[in-house]
Amino acid sequence: MNNYKKHLLNCPKHLEITNMIQKSKVKSQKLKVLFLFFIFHFSFFIFDSAWAQPAATKTRILFVFDDSFSMFGDWQSGKKIDVAKKLLGEFLDSLTQKSAPDVEIALRCYGHQSALWPGPRNCEDTRLEVPFGTIPTSAPKMKKVINALVPTGTTPIAYSLGKCAEDFPTAATGKSRNIIILITDGIEECNGDPCAVSLELQKKGIFLKPFVIGIGMDLAFADAFRCVGKYYDATTEVGFKNILNVVISQALNNTTAQVNLLDISGKPSETDVAMTFYDEFSGVIRYNFMHTMNVRGNPDTVYIDPIGTYKLVVHTIPEVEKNNVKLIAGKHNIIAVDAPQGYLYLKVTDTYKKPPCIVRKKGEMQTLNVQEFNAYEKYIVGKYDLEILTLPRIYLPNVDIGQNKTTTIEIAQAGNVIIYKPATGPGSIYLEDKSKLVWVYNLNNQLTQENLTLQPGNYRVIYRMQNATETIYTVEKKFRVESGGSVQVKIY
Repeated sequence: MNNYKKHLLNCPKHLEITNMIQKSKVKSQKLKVLFLFFIFHFSFFIFDSAWAQPAATKTRILFVFDDSFSMFGDWQSGKKIDVAKKLLGEFLDSLTQKSAPDVEIALRCYGHQSALWPGPRNCEDTRLEVPFGTIPTSAPKMKKVINALVPTGTTPIAYSLGKCAEDFPTAATGKSRNIIILITDGIEECNGDPCAVSLELQKKGIFLKPFVIGIGMDLAFADAFRCVGKYYDATTEVGFKNILNVVISQALNNTTAQVNLLDISGKPSETDVAMTFYDEFSGVIRYNFMHTMNVRGNPDTVYIDPIGTYKLVVHTIPEVEKNNVKLIAGKHNIIAVDAPQGYLYLKVTDTYKKPPCIVRKKGEMQTLNVQEFNAYEKYIVGKYDLEILTLPRIYLPNVDIGQNKTTTIEIAQAGNVIIYKPATGPGSIYLEDKSKLVWVYNLNNQLTQENLTLQPGNYRVIYRMQNATETIYTVEKKFRVESGGSVQVKIY
């Protein structure tokens, strides 16, 4: 608060108003009110701006570098290993020029400690060569290690990804953006399953969806990496360099988005609904937001990590999904979702009981919502089937919900019924519906008195005492229920 006061006191506008008051000696209440009004709104602006910024998050980028024997293969101007060393070294030099205090980098290599022959493959040939540190500290160390590498071994990608989980600080898991950039020229050679390992570690929140950069790789192998992470095919040296910049851009740049919930006219007017961003690959929940409009009446801006592909679920009734949501790093992204809605209002004046109502989509059995009476609820525009849990139940099919309209359903007030039995025994209540009886309720065999709430109508109760072993002892009694009334039914 002290810093805030200093900042406010040094504000030119504040000084201007203060000097004006001191020079003019004006002490009118109106000017005082204006001065306080300015201070209030200026302080609101400061705090509002602070809240509008995303909280600083530590970003950790782990480079996993392939130094297996296949890196001796030819690639444009030379051997793959030599070209990769040169380009990655230049990239690390450029990275040190970036001001990124909240970013740490590290290097893990594989296939560089054991020879392919003589003897069996070493499928555990992987090691963290440079642990996490700031870019100015770690980049020179990484460059030195890379320049000294000599390809010798095999390609244990699955095992290396598994070991990556130990490289990120465990205390920071879930509190930082853990990113892997895998640079390789070949596929798994140790019977591991890189896809399964990657998916499991993403689900645990160890790291985000990895970036995989294939160096001069056979296109037939590309599909093997699409399940591991976001795959980039660097068929040329220039392509490799550009891809590194694209990947780092996604890792470092702030990315904003707004979700436009479109009404029936295609306008982004819908709001006040929760929405969830899932990682489409792993299924992990990444973000939860309550949609709102900003002070300008536009969908508010949110900060979202551009790494990965999302499934967006808008928690309307019923829910609306948008799959394969991809964001452009460093840009303001617009995500449009069709979500036109209207209101359903259930109305009843009832002193006895307000029954719940089951809401389903037309022709479907899945329950979307259980709505209470005398309450409003929003639904996606369309037709719905209602089942009101009165006695007897009320079924209302094809109820139409329109855009920005309120559909009101009103039912009659129920009546109170007290059933008196001379003794315990089985009994049932039926509604007289024209020329047939419709079952409504089975009386409790063990009770001699029950209090029920029934909709208005003509009823019959059919009963027999428990100890009466002949059908002729059946007792039938008619009664009528009036809206808001009360009736006693004595089965004697």
